[in-house]
Amino acid sequence: MEYSQITYGVADSVATITLSRPERMNAFTDVMMREVIDAFDRVDADDGVRVVIVTGAGERAFCAGADLGGGGETFAKGGSDIQTPVGVPRDGGGMVSLRIFECTKPVIGAINGAAVGVGVTMTLPMDIRLASDNARFGFVFARRGIVPEACSSWFLPRLVGISTAAEWCYSGRVFPAAEALERGLVRSVHAPDDLLPAALELAREIADNTAPVSVALTRQMLWRMLGADHPMEAHRVDSRGIQSRGASADAREGVESFLEKRPPVYPVKVSDGLPDLFVDYVEPEFH
Repeated sequence: MEYSQITYGVADSVATITLSRPERMNAFTDVMMREVIDAFDRVDADDGVRVVIVTGAGERAFCAGADLGGGGETFAKGGSDIQTPVGVPRDGGGMVSLRIFECTKPVIGAINGAAVGVGVTMTLPMDIRLASDNARFGFVFARRGIVPEACSSWFLPRLVGISTAAEWCYSGRVFPAAEALERGLVRSVHAPDDLLPAALELAREIADNTAPVSVALTRQMLWRMLGADHPMEAHRVDSRGIQSRGASADAREGVESFLEKRPPVYPVKVSDGLPDLFVDYVEPEFH
């Protein structure tokens, strides 16, 4: 796919996806939705990519939300041109969020400016969010007569707690990066020129030191266990993971490189396939 509303590049095992409609503050469209999904497909297909950074073009905005160029009828069709089996248009932001959720590589959001509406909800399934000190955030849906989307009713309370999520969504107010940091939405706040270098430094810490398959499985474990009813569910998954990974060439390399005091070179690739740690059965020994 050729991209017209994002840019995509890979350097030193880090992929950067840039929302690129700076003349429209990187406002979200169906075209952008398809391009972002395609870019994450490329990420997962490329074993050379270890970490993803998502940012916006220009200094004004990460993504100012849905493109409102359609005026009062902007939301009339209810979603994207893609429909569910029962004919309900699928929410385009939700399709992006679900694709990010399913990604096998860690995703870092470098939020360089305004992140409003889908511009903030699409960042929620990203693993770590960093913000420029001129970033602004807003879950403004109730102020536009609609409701939160992009699976944010699932992600947001898990990230910041139900009380903060309710306050931000009920009021729809726009708030500064300092509040996003205080409430736990972002990991750190940086001067504009320092944002991408900070994101890259974090990406390098992951890419240079960890086993790709271990990170991919850990990402699944952390996110999916957010919905678990009991720690026993995590115990079952952990046990399968330790058994599978412990017998792998990566585990041998991890131990040997540590003992030999050298950088690890992990041989197992994500494209080789991931073990299924979430088999839907209860083993007799687990009770």
